[in-house]
Amino acid sequence: MQKLMKQAQQMQAQVAKAQESLAFETVEASTGGGMVQVTATGTGEIKTIRIDPEAVDTDDIELLEDMVLAAVNEAHRAASALAESKMNSAVPGGLGGLGLPGM
Repeated sequence: MQKLMKQAQQMQAQVAKAQESLAFETVEASTGGGMVQVTATGTGEIKTIRIDPEAVDTDDIELLEDMVLAAVNEAHRAASALAESKMNSAVPGGLGGLGLPGM
C-alpha cells in the first residue's frame, strides 16, 4: 500500500510540474495567410494578437472579425493539444488510464 501511495505522490508531482511548465510554453496560430496571428500559452491564455494592417478593410470588418475568431480558436485548440500531450507524458499510460472523464 505504501508503494502505491508513493507512486501516486510521484505521479501527482509530475502532473503539477507539467501543468506549471504549460504557462511558459507558447503555441501560435494564424489565418488569412498570416494576416492575423495569435500566440497563446499552453494554459490557453492569449498573449498576443497581431493584425497585418493590410487585413483592415473598413468596408469588410466582418472578414477581419472572422479571421481573428478563427485564429483565436485555433490557438486554443493548439494549447489544448499541448496540454494533453504534456499531461499524457507526465502520467504513464496517459490520463485516460485514470478513468477521468474528458481525458
